[in-house]
Amino acid sequence: MSFATLGLMPELLRAVAEQGYTEATPIQLKAIPAVLARHDIMGCAQTGTGKTAGFALPILQLLAPQQSNSPSPARHPVRALILTPTRELAAQVADSVRVYGQHLTLRSAVVFGGVDIDPQIAALRAGVEILIATPGRLLDHVHQKTVNLSRVEILVLDEADRMLDMGFMPDIKRILSLLPPTRQNLLFSATFSDDIKKLAGQLLRAPVVLEVARRNAPAELVTHAVYEIDAARKRHLLEHLIRSRDMRQVLVFTRTKRDANHLARELVRDGVNATAIHSDRTQAERMKALEDFKQGTASVLVATDIAARGLDIEELPFVINYELPYTAEDYVHRIGRTGRAGSSGEAISLVDKEELKLLDDIERLLKRSLPRQPLPPFESDGKPPHKSHARRHPPAQKPQPSRTAGDFDYSAPYRERAPASVAADAVIATPPTRAKPAKQVAALLGGFTAKPGKS
Repeated sequence: MSFATLGLMPELLRAVAEQGYTEATPIQLKAIPAVLARHDIMGCAQTGTGKTAGFALPILQLLAPQQSNSPSPARHPVRALILTPTRELAAQVADSVRVYGQHLTLRSAVVFGGVDIDPQIAALRAGVEILIATPGRLLDHVHQKTVNLSRVEILVLDEADRMLDMGFMPDIKRILSLLPPTRQNLLFSATFSDDIKKLAGQLLRAPVVLEVARRNAPAELVTHAVYEIDAARKRHLLEHLIRSRDMRQVLVFTRTKRDANHLARELVRDGVNATAIHSDRTQAERMKALEDFKQGTASVLVATDIAARGLDIEELPFVINYELPYTAEDYVHRIGRTGRAGSSGEAISLVDKEELKLLDDIERLLKRSLPRQPLPPFESDGKPPHKSHARRHPPAQKPQPSRTAGDFDYSAPYRERAPASVAADAVIATPPTRAKPAKQVAALLGGFTAKPGKS
C-alpha cells in the first residue's frame, strides 16, 4: 500500500519519495495511523522491517504544527524523546529523522557517549524539538542541567528488549520520573519477552498492540546453515567460505571483545580485509569501522552483540556466527541483520561440540531444526606458522667456568656442593685465560681470604 494512503502531509511524502520508497511495510501500515491517532503503541517487528519510519514519520507530522523559524531556544523545547540502547542505533535513528524531516523546520539532535559532550550541549542549548539519546548520556546532560524534559509529549523506547538486556532499567526509571505524566508512549521491540510485557504494563495506557511477525521469529527470508567443527579449525573454515563463495560483505559475530579483535587481526594477516567493532573501541573508531564495511573497504566486519541490534546495512547477504550466543534470543537479533526489506540473506553458524547445547536452545526457541551442512574440503592442517607466532628460542647463555669440588660458588652460597668424586667427573676443560692479580673477597662467614688457586 502506498504512503499516500496513510494520511501523511505532503512534506513527508516528498521526503519519503526522495529516498526511493513507494510502498509502506506491514509495520508502517499499522503503526503510522495508530501513532497519528495519539494511541500508545506496543510494536513488535523483526529488525529491518522499517519500524523506524513507522514512528519517525507520524511524530514529525504530530509536531509539525508547532514548528517555528524563531532562533529563540524557548520556541524549540524538547517535545519528543527517542531512547535507544546503542550509539549506532541512536545515530541511525537521528539520520532517519533528519532525512524525513528535511522539508520541515523542526530541529533534532542526537546525544550519546564516547564523544565530546560540548557540541551536544551547544545543540541542546540552541533548542531541539526531537531528541534521540542513549540513556546514560542523557542522564549526563540532566546532571549538567543542559536539557529540560518537562515538555516532552511523545516518548519512544526503541529496541526496548535490548535496553533491558543491557541493564538500562534503572536509568529508564530515572528518565521516566523527569517526564510529564501525561504523554504518548511508543514501545518498539524485536521480541516480546515477559520482561517487555511487564514494562509495557507499567508504561503504556490502553496500547495498540502491533505484531507483524510471530514472537521471537527469525527473518523469514533468511536461510540457515550449521557446520559442526572443532573450535581450532573454525578460522580456516571461515576463510575458506569467504574465499570460495566470494563473500564481499559478511558480518561475523563473536562473544567477546577480545575474540573480535583477535579474529580480525588473524583475518587481516591471512589477506582478508577485516575490521572489528565493539564497545571498547572509541566512537570514532566504531563509526569508521562501520563506514569501511558499508563502503566495501572492509569485506568482513567482526562484531560482538553490540552490533546485533540496530545496525542498518542495506542488502547484507551473509551473517556468520563464529561463536553461538549464550542466549537463544540473541541468535534472532544477530541474523536480523540480513534478509531485510525484502532481500534474501544467509545465516551460517560454526558450532563446536561445546556449543551443541546452545544450538539446542536456539532450535527450541525457533521451533525448528537448523540444517546441518557437510564440511567442505579445506586446508586447516600443515600450514607453516606465521612469523608472528614463531617460537622464540631463549638466547644462548654464556659458558660458565668449571669448578673443582673444592671451589666455593659465591654466586650461589646456599646451593649444596656436590661430593668430590662426582664433581671430579663433571669437570669440563676451559680455554686458558690471562692471569689476573689476586683479589681479596669476603667468604660467607670467615672474613677475607684469597681465591683458591691464586696467591
